[in-house]
Amino acid sequence: MRNFLARRLRVAAGVLLGFLSGIVELAMTLVSGLWLLATLGRSADASRGEPRILAAARWWSELQRRRMALCYGTGTAERTAPLTGMPALSYVATRWTVGMLGGVVLLAAVVGAGYASLLVWGWFLAADLDDWALTVAPSAFAGLFLLFLCIQGVHAVALMDEQLARHFLSPSDRQSMERRIGELAKSRAGVVEAVHDERRRIERDLHDGVQQRLVALGMLLGRARRVPDPDKAAELLRQAHEESQQALKELRDVAWRVYPAALDEGGLAAALESVAERAAIPVRLACTLRDTPPPTAQAVAYFVAAEAVTNAVKHSGADHVTVRADLTDTLLRLRVEDDGRGGADPSGSGLLGLTRRVAALDGTLTVASPAGGPTVITAELPCV
Repeated sequence: MRNFLARRLRVAAGVLLGFLSGIVELAMTLVSGLWLLATLGRSADASRGEPRILAAARWWSELQRRRMALCYGTGTAERTAPLTGMPALSYVATRWTVGMLGGVVLLAAVVGAGYASLLVWGWFLAADLDDWALTVAPSAFAGLFLLFLCIQGVHAVALMDEQLARHFLSPSDRQSMERRIGELAKSRAGVVEAVHDERRRIERDLHDGVQQRLVALGMLLGRARRVPDPDKAAELLRQAHEESQQALKELRDVAWRVYPAALDEGGLAAALESVAERAAIPVRLACTLRDTPPPTAQAVAYFVAAEAVTNAVKHSGADHVTVRADLTDTLLRLRVEDDGRGGADPSGSGLLGLTRRVAALDGTLTVASPAGGPTVITAELPCV
């Protein structure tokens, strides 16, 4: 109930600010009309820059977007494009009507509230019960009804305000397409770079780990064949057996990091359990998936969790890590939090590679790691 009232008050405050803005916009509309008459629609000289009236309209439109985002709690400011030229001026020249309408609704609400308050203090105006029933009570109930209508009207004015902003300030289909093409090109380049980084990491792991083990194994077996002492040969064979076990273990680890078989066998929950089991520090796991996410989303979520846990073990000095995964509607959300020293760099090679992986699915990766900790890595992956 408290949140509902707080939201209603914010919307009313937004409508009130919109009414005050409408007064300014009316003046700007008159000035812009005179400017249009003076220029007769001629385009401005590009060498002299943008006309001041257009720059003022752009600035004012941006201010209105922020007002709506703050008071109405909508993403209008994020869904619209940077303004240029006449669209902003057209918005300003139209929006003042909605602002004035909001002022009328708020004034009517004040009048309705005043008459509705007669239910509390109207007894003192009535000389007797007949006066109360015939004059005060009808006025009070009419004011209460007017107040109810105005509350709905304030919400309607806020919706009109948002729709008007989307109509004038939203990017055109061509701009949206160009921006989307740019995003896809950037994400594609990021995926290619992430694949190259992954290949280099796998090559490094094989060269520095498994290959060295196999070289040592070959040398031990060669020495065991050449040595004449049976006891020394047996000792060399024992060392060779240990090296083969270590090489097999490292090879399994490399294969697991490439793609864990648990993802195909048991899904994301099983893969995250394997991450917790392999970690050198305690990992608390909370995985609540009512439905099964797409395989690509599960794979990206797994790699984010594995990399985040590995970084926590190697660099943060954390005592424990918490991994939470949940699926709401069509969004898979993964949150990894550790109690380490913080200071993780989102532009580092590991986290940058994860950002590229997530961006390839039109997802977002956020890293919050203040000095002193904790470090919180959140990945949101659409599942459509």
